[in-house]
Amino acid sequence: MKTELDLAMDSAFNALTAEGAMFHTVPIHRFGRDLPMIAAAPPHLPAYFAYFCATHGDKTFIVDGDIRLSFADIYKAARHVAGGLVEGLALNKGDRVGIAARNSSNWVIAYMAVLMAGGCATLLNGWWQGEELAAGIDLVECRYVIADAARAARLEGHAHGAQVLPMQHDCAYTEGLAALLAGGGGMTTILPELTGDDLATVLFTSGSTGMAKGAYSDHRAVVQGTMNYVAQSAAMLAILTARGEAPAPDVQPTTLVNVPLFHVTGEVPVFLQSFALGRKLVLMPKWDAVEAMRLIEREKVTYFVGVPLMSFEIATHPDRDKYDLSTCVSFAAGGAPRPVEHVDRIRKALPHAFPLLGYGLTETNGVGCGNLNENYLAKPGSTGTASRPLVDLAILDDAGNPLPQGEVGEVSIRSIANFLGYWNNEKATREAIMPDGYFRTGDLGYLDAEGYLFIVDRKKDIIIRGGENISCIEVESAIYAHPAIAEASVFGLPDEKLGEVPAAVYLVKEGQSVTPDELTAFLKEHIAPFKVPVRFWQVDEALPRLGTEKVDKRTLRDRYTREWLAA
Repeated sequence: MKTELDLAMDSAFNALTAEGAMFHTVPIHRFGRDLPMIAAAPPHLPAYFAYFCATHGDKTFIVDGDIRLSFADIYKAARHVAGGLVEGLALNKGDRVGIAARNSSNWVIAYMAVLMAGGCATLLNGWWQGEELAAGIDLVECRYVIADAARAARLEGHAHGAQVLPMQHDCAYTEGLAALLAGGGGMTTILPELTGDDLATVLFTSGSTGMAKGAYSDHRAVVQGTMNYVAQSAAMLAILTARGEAPAPDVQPTTLVNVPLFHVTGEVPVFLQSFALGRKLVLMPKWDAVEAMRLIEREKVTYFVGVPLMSFEIATHPDRDKYDLSTCVSFAAGGAPRPVEHVDRIRKALPHAFPLLGYGLTETNGVGCGNLNENYLAKPGSTGTASRPLVDLAILDDAGNPLPQGEVGEVSIRSIANFLGYWNNEKATREAIMPDGYFRTGDLGYLDAEGYLFIVDRKKDIIIRGGENISCIEVESAIYAHPAIAEASVFGLPDEKLGEVPAAVYLVKEGQSVTPDELTAFLKEHIAPFKVPVRFWQVDEALPRLGTEKVDKRTLRDRYTREWLAA
């Protein structure tokens, strides 16, 4: 039976999507069929930036330490840098421009400028090591890479085909992005005309096949995915207004940004959605629970989003009562499953606020499902219902046939916001996108009678550690690169804060040796620290095998999970 909130959402969306309303949809032929598209959405990201920056003007948009910039300030800076890219660096429409940097106001300006100049913003994982960064750059054939000092240093000594443009943080854009302005060009430079079909972004995702894949999207997909989030926010605001619980009209929505902007969660629902909402973004370069609480109090943050461990750390922190967190009424999580027991604990610790959960993927531009407020408290094990008005959610069998309600199959998502494919990887694209347009997520789940999605397992051989996807095969390959290793298997172990952490079992070659500490040090030279197993078990006999001669990973995981939990 539908809840009161479900019925209110139905009513809100009926109004918001009615003909002539803000989120009315029209059909567009995509992926071989007609899909709904929000008709009034801007056609591409530069138009989206221009419209909403003009709408919100002098409102504060970015708070980055001592730097405070309005929507108008940010747009003016990005327009200046876009001119430098076009005139000074001769950027062509569709050229991939990598951004390898931590969150900052200059990251925001660089991202906007690349898109306004007609380039494709290629968001490189800021936690990657040099080998990984170089591989991502070459995979999508970046022409330029805008890199801060830390990432540029990692790239030194690793061959790649891009020109590195240095960037700095904690300073004005004219200094921090000087390399993008040095060749001339500026506010009056003519920028290229774009359409929704032009290439917009490449984001990287780790799957079961090893090295990260570059998921590319056009402008239409990114804008539509963003506007789908805006529709969700508008529906919830309408409900709160009807209940008399909406914030005062003069209260600016404010979000603490402690997720990386190079991830889809940071990019789309947090950053891009904020243009439309007139929302202030308070940047945190590094996660720290005490600093987060201090900023929530100082900036009157209204909405918190991060990987699940972040809101849990705040809710359970011994110094929580020293800070006024009363303005923050939503504690959202995404990127990884939130342990069911955390939902009730967060609500009890922060009774003025509701926990929320979102489910989306890089390949869907973050769009998928949402479980909100009292519905989340009632069904804490669910990722919620399909996000309206764009998402078509289905549970499919291996042949791509829909399964009846309640049966477990592969969670599949179809919408205009879906990506177009994996760069230079037609095989992976064919395997991920079905002929009828469904993207196969690799997650196994079922829908209950009310359409709530429950994820029960993972079809892909990946670990999700605090929102970061880790390919088991990639880590195993890195372990096998050590000359002493004969066999190795990597799998996930449960962790209360991070959801999962990687672990490994290994066998050394006869007559050789390597300790867990030595193996850890070796891996840190080649892969990002978050991928390095937190626990190694060395064995003295061959790993168990299935009939197919593959390592019996399930048996290993079950055995060592029991040992891990008993420790």
